[in-house]
Amino acid sequence: MKTLDDLKDVKGKLVLCRFDLNVPVDEAGNVTDTTRIDRVKDTVVELRDKGAKVAILSHFGRPKGTCDLDYSLSFLPSVLEKQWGVPVLFSDDCLCDPELSDGEITLMENVRFYEGEEACDPEFVAKLAGGAGDVFVNDAFSASHRAHASTEGLAHALPAYAGRALQRELDALEMALGEPERPVVAIVGGAKISTKLDVLNNLVSRVDVLILGGGMANTFLHAAGCDLGASLCEKDMKDQAITIFEKAEESGCAIFLPSDAKAAVEFKAGTTYDEVSVTAVPSDRMILDIGAQSIESIKGILGHAKTIVWNGPLGVFEMSPFDEGTNAIAQYAAAKVKSGDLKVIAGGGDTVSALAHAGVVDDMTYVSTAGGAFLEWLEGKDLPAIAALEMMDEEE
Repeated sequence: MKTLDDLKDVKGKLVLCRFDLNVPVDEAGNVTDTTRIDRVKDTVVELRDKGAKVAILSHFGRPKGTCDLDYSLSFLPSVLEKQWGVPVLFSDDCLCDPELSDGEITLMENVRFYEGEEACDPEFVAKLAGGAGDVFVNDAFSASHRAHASTEGLAHALPAYAGRALQRELDALEMALGEPERPVVAIVGGAKISTKLDVLNNLVSRVDVLILGGGMANTFLHAAGCDLGASLCEKDMKDQAITIFEKAEESGCAIFLPSDAKAAVEFKAGTTYDEVSVTAVPSDRMILDIGAQSIESIKGILGHAKTIVWNGPLGVFEMSPFDEGTNAIAQYAAAKVKSGDLKVIAGGGDTVSALAHAGVVDDMTYVSTAGGAFLEWLEGKDLPAIAALEMMDEEE
């Protein structure tokens, strides 16, 4: 697809930029994480320096097609100015024709204030493009799994390009599963396999080793015949787990399951626990983290890997001491990245939080802030807004 490298002469042109500025905000209205803002800075500054008139489109929350000012983006310009170091104006309507001078930037109001956005209504797409827009730049990977007007629709309506953040994201994903350096190891954790069946079915045909952790691993251990006491376990998913075991064997993918675990009577931070074999979990105890033996086994696997794809924690990382497994593996992987021996591409909300908790989120090769889009990519699905950018390039 075309990137900003292909966008030569934009001086005086109106560039519609789709960003994902759906950032976390506390009760006082303060933005608590500016990662998504910071990552699109390169695109904003580059277009500004080239003399483009930059109109930013984004969503915030779920106003459901109504003008609900609780979801207004009007609080953001001052935050954007601080993080980007450039002036940012605000327009209270995403459909207006912003009167900008060359190099000026304006943030348009929430595109989800209109029903036509999520429906990708052709009339709404035409109004967004409006005849005023000369170029469309998508720099919102985390919204690119949505076939919305401001993601997919505009890519068909205007000359379309990938922004710098989107370009970096796609390069990282290609590095992970497109043409990765092998051996490739996937770490998949979290509570349930029912939410990640498509991910697991895709990964076993793409990676060399699949490491499972969290409550998800319990379901596979149950399918393998283990009695897990009071642990979280989707027993009704046993057949699906067995199918994944079989598909992995056919594909030559080794599945790693924990051999030991920290098991406690209650789901509570600081509670007492025992390290037990996964084949000997007491009936009144629940698995809350992987054990020391499993930690060392995983390190051994990662020590021979060249690429890791990571989605989901290995235990209840939010509570000490059940964060030890995830922390230990994350810190080991980070050290291998620093030494140049390993590439780690990670993503998903809990994954980002877990790596931040371990103090290594900035030490990985690439950490995606996308949730649903990252998961759909792991599932092997085409993302509508990305496909539209690629199609645009083919059509031209």
